Amino acid sequence: MSIDLAKFAADKGVKFFLINFTDLFGAQRAKLVPAQAIEGMQKNGAGFAGFASWLDMTPAHPDMLSMPDASSVIQLPWKPEVAWVAGDPMMDGKPVEQAPRVVLKKLVARAADQGMKMMAGVEPEFHLITPEGTAISDPLDIAEKPCYDQSAVMRRFDVISEICTTMIELGWGPYQNDHEDANGQFEINWDFNDVLVTADQHAFFKFMVRSIAENHGLRATFMPKPFVHLTGNGCHAHISMWDLEGKTCLTHDPDGELGISELGYHLIGGSLHHSEGMALITNPTVNSYKRINAPTTSSGATWAPNSITFGGNNRTHMIRVPGAGRYELRLADGATNPYLLMAVSLAIGLEGVNNKRDPGKRLDIDMYAEGHKVRGVKKLPLNLGDAIRNFEKDKVLRAALGSEFSDAYIKLKTNEWHAFGRHLTQWERDHTLDC
Repeated sequence: MSIDLAKFAADKGVKFFLINFTDLFGAQRAKLVPAQAIEGMQKNGAGFAGFASWLDMTPAHPDMLSMPDASSVIQLPWKPEVAWVAGDPMMDGKPVEQAPRVVLKKLVARAADQGMKMMAGVEPEFHLITPEGTAISDPLDIAEKPCYDQSAVMRRFDVISEICTTMIELGWGPYQNDHEDANGQFEINWDFNDVLVTADQHAFFKFMVRSIAENHGLRATFMPKPFVHLTGNGCHAHISMWDLEGKTCLTHDPDGELGISELGYHLIGGSLHHSEGMALITNPTVNSYKRINAPTTSSGATWAPNSITFGGNNRTHMIRVPGAGRYELRLADGATNPYLLMAVSLAIGLEGVNNKRDPGKRLDIDMYAEGHKVRGVKKLPLNLGDAIRNFEKDKVLRAALGSEFSDAYIKLKTNEWHAFGRHLTQWERDHTLDC
């Protein structure tokens, strides 16, 4: 049943709506629309110039209209006169095929045609830092192993508890908050859902965390590797496949190895097979590769994968099976686009199922300490340039995500890589001025 946004505003006391869309780089774009105008916006969409965001368009393109998906509407608990609603970009009466939410919805429909629905939960890590972004915000958070530090999480109780309380009010089912492995780093876990709902929640979560942190005079960053010596910000995804009614978990087999069904292992197989190309989506920035290829951090481990392997309940692998019926993709980082993370997980999962991909041998070893002993293990890309080339070569993955999206994404990410290459760093001056 469709939600009437004008009635929603009248019932909830909402005065303004953020009609939103998320661009290729994960940036959220919005028009602030007064409630008096929302009826027309719900019917006709809010107008944007696509070229002004990170989409592959020019100033000559016609208006792009973000059509609000009323089922996604969220009233901001910290500013209840405003509501946020995710939108699907349209142009000339057709969906914008490169728009991340559109890409995900097409894959959701494709899975539904096969009688399946992917469900997922995400674990986005973030740092609370000073407003200027140069240091963590808590000068007392200096422990060598700060993970689960009770005193450190309580010193940020006001911020973390407000975020969690907000999620409770929204009905997301948050169930734990913790200080993570880096100084100044936190994670909040909430209930899993179908991938479109999870992507909308993930997008809103990043906006919410930043907003609440700013209200407390702090800054929140999801940057993959904001500090050289500290653990980076991952975004682990826990994935399972279900029937369309959401009653039967198709990845669960009580008699299967680790409680995973044959279909589940095909999903894992697809993920492993396409991981070199997938990395451009899950790890989309120059900084991303300083997390997955990092040396040991001050805590003793990076907690990020650097090779393409899977194991049981073992956090040194790219894919972990922590329990029956689901697997954890540990590759993605905090910069990943919420919609594209779900889209690529679904795309390679379906490819694995349809082609009965075999994930190969499970490795139950510490990949950090013993990975060099295993022959034939593929490594993840060393940098963004390698990831772009890998994605370009994976024609099956590009086709699954759609040619318009793939071409646009490659173009913009290549421009980003070239821009980085033109940047002169202090490291270069320190090491080559006298060469």
